[in-house]
Order: sequence, then C-alpha cells, then structure tokens
Amino acid sequence: MNNIEEKSKYHHGDLRETLLVVATQMLQESGIQEVSLRKLASRVGVSRTAPYHHFKDKNALLCGIAEKGFEQLHQINERGANDDELSVRDHFYRFIHDYIQFANNNPELYELMFGRTIWKDESSTQELRDLAYPCFQFQVAMTQEWQKQGLFVVNDNALRVSQVLWGTVHGIAKLFIDGIYTDNSKIDEICDFAVSMFLSSARESLITKTGRKDNKQSEK
Repeated sequence: MNNIEEKSKYHHGDLRETLLVVATQMLQESGIQEVSLRKLASRVGVSRTAPYHHFKDKNALLCGIAEKGFEQLHQINERGANDDELSVRDHFYRFIHDYIQFANNNPELYELMFGRTIWKDESSTQELRDLAYPCFQFQVAMTQEWQKQGLFVVNDNALRVSQVLWGTVHGIAKLFIDGIYTDNSKIDEICDFAVSMFLSSARESLITKTGRKDNKQSEK
C-alpha cells in the first residue's frame, strides 16, 4: 500500500481496520508466531509506533483479529437462521455445515479464535469477550428454537445440548484443520451424518422419556 495513502487513512480513523485486515492476512499466511506489530507496521507502510495507537501489544492485536472472526461467524449463523426457505432440519444442517466450512476455510483464524493463546491464560480482552460470548449464546437460542419446533426434546437442557453440539462441530473442524481429514469433498457427507446422529439420539431420548412416563402412570 502507498505510504501517503495509509497516512491519510490513519488521519481519517481507518488505520485500525486496515491493520486488522492486513494482520489477518499475515496470520492466515504464516501463523501466529509471524504476527507482530513491527512487521505489521512495515507491511502496511506506517511508522513502527502507529499500530500502538490502536493495540497496546501483540495480545491486543490478536484479540482484535479474533473479534473480527467472531463477527464473521456470527453473521454466517444469523444468515442461516434467518433463511425462511429452509426447513427446520435444513436450518440445523446449515448451522453444522457453515460452522465446519468456516473453520476449514480459515484455519489459522479459527485456531486463534478458539485456541489457548487467547483463552488459556485469561488473556482475552473485554471487547473480545463481548463478541465471543454472544456468538455462543446465539447458538443456545437456536437450540431452544429447534426444541420448540420438535427437532430436539423440548425438556432437555438447551445449554447442555448446545455444548455437546459445539463440541461435535469443533472436533470435526479440528480434524480437517489438523490434516487428519484431508478430503474436503467429504464435509457435506460428514455434516449430514452428524445431523442424522443428533436427530436419532433426540428421538431415542424422547422415546425413553415417554416410556418412563408411561411406566410411572401404570404403576399408579
């Protein structure tokens, strides 16, 4: 980028967004270890001190990158949830597929968003938490809606269902990111199988609970 243009953008308050875009590119290209404020300043074409006006250190920069990732993921989830042309089962499938596809398309970003670099030592910023937590809370809200529509057992704890669902899609995503699964053409098939397993489990749970109620009634 042209240095004069960048300075102009900086004075108009656009530098932070530019830094995040370029830093995300650096992350995707070379991983977390290669991201630094000094290298970022050089690549954007601003002074070494300019990024520090927006990020006090590397951790703040990484949290800023992760914020953008959660914004993207949340927007993807909302688009899927608001698609009125889909059946309730297709909404569920799309959630699983979109999540795994997002991780597969953005492996370094996904690893940063959900990795120990930010979360293990409580290094996350308040700004990041304000974006990350609602992203999961939206998933809980979707689960509650799926329960109301009969996809899952309505009396099951929506939070626990969401946590197990999240663990499932996160695990599948990691298998692709880590290279254990390498055939991306199988993502659709795996997602469809995951949907079938969850729905089968929900049906079995409902049958079991109904049977218990019937037994209790017969005992009276």
